[in-house]
Amino acid sequence: MRRTLSMVVNDQPGVLSRIAGLFTRRGYNIESLTVGTAEQPGLSRMTISTTGDEAELEQIIKQVEKLIDVISVVSIGEDALVARELMLIKVSASAPARSEINGIVEPFRASIVDVAHSSLIIQATGDTDKNDALVELLRPYGIIEIARTGVTALIRGQLVSA
Repeated sequence: MRRTLSMVVNDQPGVLSRIAGLFTRRGYNIESLTVGTAEQPGLSRMTISTTGDEAELEQIIKQVEKLIDVISVVSIGEDALVARELMLIKVSASAPARSEINGIVEPFRASIVDVAHSSLIIQATGDTDKNDALVELLRPYGIIEIARTGVTALIRGQLVSA
């Protein structure tokens, strides 16, 4: 089961390393990780996507909560979650193929952000499944590079993530 953990941590050197090290030592995989400043100065918000059953996820949360620079940790269920990922895709694009590629990009509400002689860079924002679908549609044109931010998320409504 895929789970998203939202953490508020002190904005200190080494915090990310300690959290990633904990996952490594326990044999848990981090599928995606985003970190940025939080709403309060001196704090950062980490969003980690991982997989595991309920018992494994409870263990992860208990272990992370023990770390000194971790202020709070919340596991966000898929139904209570607003999650987005930013993706940049560089695709081979001859002049005749550009209109076809634009036709693929448009329904995804993605945009072409760079045009070169033989390539395009496309920016897409959405959930991981949507971005995966766009990648598969663009694959026949020749994907040169992909850069993805990983998932960042908040709990829906008035509740606080962490």
